[in-house]
Amino acid sequence: MSQYETAVARYFAAWNATDPAARAEAVAAAWSEDGSYTDPLADVSGYEHLAAVIAGAHEQFPGYVFRQTGAVDGHHDTARFSWELVSAADGSAPVAGSDVITLAGDGRIRTVLGFLDRVPSASA
Repeated sequence: MSQYETAVARYFAAWNATDPAARAEAVAAAWSEDGSYTDPLADVSGYEHLAAVIAGAHEQFPGYVFRQTGAVDGHHDTARFSWELVSAADGSAPVAGSDVITLAGDGRIRTVLGFLDRVPSASA
């Protein structure tokens, strides 16, 4: 597994952790101490804030998991990948996106720039 695939696997482990203690541990494993996450809905840094954004996603979409779609593409300290948010109940995926990450020297994520490719309509 490449350094990019390893970082992305840890990233999804953090996003899919539903227990607060496990989530905190997974966030620390995935991100560097100065790590950040920015998408159209959030702009945070630090473990506590990263875990809070993930918890908010689980509150908004209970019973859903984040799943990688396609391969991870990386070079130097940067990688990109796509994902979708999938219902465990019926397999629907109302949210999908693409993220670009930069890695710190230890292989953990320093920054995430997230893009939302598919979101539910406001009337749904």
